[in-house]
Amino acid sequence: MITTIIGAGNLGTSIALGLLKTTSKENIIVTRKSKKPNILLEKAGISILSDNANAIQNAEIIIIAVKPFKVEEVLQELKMKISDNQIIISVATGISIEDIKSTIGNKTIFRAMPNTASSVGESMTCIAQTNASENQIDKVIAIFDTLGETILIEENLMNASTVLGACGIAYVMRFVRAMVQGGIEIGFDSKTANKITNQTIKGAIELLLQNGLHPEEEIDKVTTPKGCTIAGLNEMEHQGFSSSMIKGIKTSFDKI
Repeated sequence: MITTIIGAGNLGTSIALGLLKTTSKENIIVTRKSKKPNILLEKAGISILSDNANAIQNAEIIIIAVKPFKVEEVLQELKMKISDNQIIISVATGISIEDIKSTIGNKTIFRAMPNTASSVGESMTCIAQTNASENQIDKVIAIFDTLGETILIEENLMNASTVLGACGIAYVMRFVRAMVQGGIEIGFDSKTANKITNQTIKGAIELLLQNGLHPEEEIDKVTTPKGCTIAGLNEMEHQGFSSSMIKGIKTSFDKI
């Protein structure tokens, strides 16, 4: 099964490298218009072509991984070359399945929204589809499972998944930064504060994933009556911690 990725930016490159876990390099093709070398793909021995139409000729799966404003241009270029038995996957933000259909017709089309953690194999990818068989759905899920975790959702939730799963990386990073800054203020140097914070957050997430509990249940385990943890948590809430997070997520959703 040959997979062609149109676009060799950060996401296209991450998908290509992730595919190497389950696919031979001979079955991966990436296209790139820029003449600037892609060291990661070249080092992995993945074929890089400049001709999109030529690159999709024998592909079973075509992944559109260009900027949203370039999607229409790419689809116009390829619409006469795409066959009915090829699977189209768009990872472009804000481009609906109907938008794609309006250019290339009623093909098997997926939308996927990974996040930047795909580069370390820890993405949360949400997928929506139309006209796909169970076998085709399984094939697409298998691709993105190489980048982390995958979940199938309705397309009307794709914008919400972008905010929570993709923008969410930035929200978490901002929380991490604040926690590190707090650690520095109470006496740690930056390097030590970073190490403690990162491992603490990693441990907290593993507790949730492995125990399958609601966050409040894990919070209850570390809050004692009149203790320092509950005092800190209550002060954060007085300052609008949860409220500002929820409002930020809603604002991003309204913007998208």
